[in-house]
Amino acid sequence: MWRVKSLDAVLRTAEKKSLHRSLGPVQLTLLGIGGVIGTGIFVLTAEAAQKAGPGMMISFVIAGAVSAVAALCYAELASMVPVSGSAYTYSYAVLGELVAWLVGWALILEYAVAASAVAVGWSGYIVGLLAQVHIVIPPALAAGPYAGGVVNLLAVFISMAITILLVIGTRESANVNAVLVLIKLVALGAFIALAVPVIKSGNFHPFLPNGWGTVGVVGAAASIFFAYVGFDAVSTAAEETKNPQRNLPIGLIGSLAICTVIYLVVAAGAIGSFGAQPVYGPHGEALEPGSMALAAQCAGMTTQPLVCSREALAHVLRAIHHPLVGNLLGLAAGIALPTVILMMLFGQTRIFFVMSRDGLLPEVLSRVHPRFKTPHVVTWITGVCVAVAAAFLPVGQLADISNSGTLFAFAIVSIAVLVLRYTAPDRARPFRTPWIWFFAPLSAGGCIILFFFLPAPAMILFPVWSAIGLVFYFAYGYRNSHVGRGVTEVPELDPDAPALIEAE
Repeated sequence: MWRVKSLDAVLRTAEKKSLHRSLGPVQLTLLGIGGVIGTGIFVLTAEAAQKAGPGMMISFVIAGAVSAVAALCYAELASMVPVSGSAYTYSYAVLGELVAWLVGWALILEYAVAASAVAVGWSGYIVGLLAQVHIVIPPALAAGPYAGGVVNLLAVFISMAITILLVIGTRESANVNAVLVLIKLVALGAFIALAVPVIKSGNFHPFLPNGWGTVGVVGAAASIFFAYVGFDAVSTAAEETKNPQRNLPIGLIGSLAICTVIYLVVAAGAIGSFGAQPVYGPHGEALEPGSMALAAQCAGMTTQPLVCSREALAHVLRAIHHPLVGNLLGLAAGIALPTVILMMLFGQTRIFFVMSRDGLLPEVLSRVHPRFKTPHVVTWITGVCVAVAAAFLPVGQLADISNSGTLFAFAIVSIAVLVLRYTAPDRARPFRTPWIWFFAPLSAGGCIILFFFLPAPAMILFPVWSAIGLVFYFAYGYRNSHVGRGVTEVPELDPDAPALIEAE
């Protein structure tokens, strides 16, 4: 279970059984921006405010700093190993099959659960937008059981629509994504233009109403980390990238830098123009974001504060007397948030594709559609699972669950890049992480610290989820692993041999 797949074998496997390369640096950067800017700023701003109040600006900085050092580690590995699979592939080549399986299993939490969270966030904006034109979605169909509904029908709809788009083709998906990212950036630009000029310094006090703890700035950073998840999905597109050694680092670091600046300015505008203080219970107790207790407290308030809104930025603009622009921003979010779902589903299907190609999952999952050249079987399976989760669970809970898998994967990548510097110091590195012995431990340590500031249910779920994954691994993957069976798709010593040769 500690067997590794050599980097040379990884690269040759990808060449033998690869996906079509069609993505350039601009498309990659837009893919990253499309993934990063989404539910985190449009929806989870309210969740962060409930924990940290105006101090959520520090939360964005903390989460962004951890993401930045993780991005540097990702960029080095992605440029060295430009194949699909992201953290899973890197772990397999450096730390062994068992760790790779755990990382791949954790990435299900990162991508699939995150896609469900974004679908729920999109639904909130659409429900609010329709209400402005007097179209009321029945409560039973507008939310899951956590909010008194039955099923979030709109979240199911958008999940399946994006699944169909991904089955049709990668380039088509990326082109649609580019248009929607521009819409999203224009909407955020309008918000900044209207909110920043009316900032009032008094709205920033008290700046740290709940302090620094789990229900405070660091706890909000652990939750808002979800807002930065998208950048690493750029690396999952490595096999579909032209000139990946140059373009992957541009896509990774460029998208993250642009998004961090936008986040801080938007957060400042929301806090300063409208206010972002937490809502407390009847006895002054802190209330968990997304909880029934918070929903009940909000229902009894005449004026809805930021933390009570399911469409935070549109709510702010309506409150500062720009209802038309608020509605247009809600429309833009409704149009553009699906780019994040697209990115998450894209990343998840590529992880499954590579795990199947390695024999750890059934081979049927790596089948490529004869016409569209996409991994259609796994795309349909993933899309249905995402739709089911989105139908019944709340956005904040889904985001925290996603974060637990993300933080684990990021920490493993940070360790892997250090190990590889030691075991293969002479291997070509088109992009080298600067100050690696400082940044990589900082990345791993930051991920571990944020993990322990997640809500207890998310922390408990992760080891349970990992244990379930180990059952699957030992029941199927351990026995069917191509590396374990001595099956090599492109033998290193005989590059002209047929694919899939049983070793003697």
